[in-house]
Amino acid sequence: MIDLLIRPAAVAFLAALAATSIAKAAAPPSAVGLWEKLGASGMPEGWFRIMDCGGMFVGRIVKMFPKQGENPSNFRCTQCRGDQKNAPVLGLTFIKGMRRNGLTYQDGTILDPRDGSVYNALMELSPDGKQLTVRGYIGIPLLGQSEVWHRLPDSALEPGRFASCSGSSAASSSG
Repeated sequence: MIDLLIRPAAVAFLAALAATSIAKAAAPPSAVGLWEKLGASGMPEGWFRIMDCGGMFVGRIVKMFPKQGENPSNFRCTQCRGDQKNAPVLGLTFIKGMRRNGLTYQDGTILDPRDGSVYNALMELSPDGKQLTVRGYIGIPLLGQSEVWHRLPDSALEPGRFASCSGSSAASSSG
């Protein structure tokens, strides 16, 4: 008698577990997370955190790899406009206003903190979620430049470091 009661419960439990696993496996990957840009030499140039701030995706500079003798805490966005003028580059929100459409993120902007220029931007996530192609452009995407970033484990950076949407101006797509 007990066997008859346990068997249906076990089947129901396994069916629920399988449905949950299938739902998670079917969900497309997201650009949210930690990313690394490698330079031409193959050495890291920067780490960036992409966040979902209420449906608007933003990106922050979370780690820099300066040349010998440079101190990244001295790097400021001297040519930036508005509230980002003279802001520290480390922690700067440089990607703003991206909207997700599947594996594509569009309608946003990207800031070059070296000269304060703001460009239209789009991002394309690889189907496996391990590469993010980031393109800044003027006017149309054809007139732009792309970089390929590689996903890092979230554990590569201290938990919570530059992970807050507050102060990111997520709703603003201007620089």
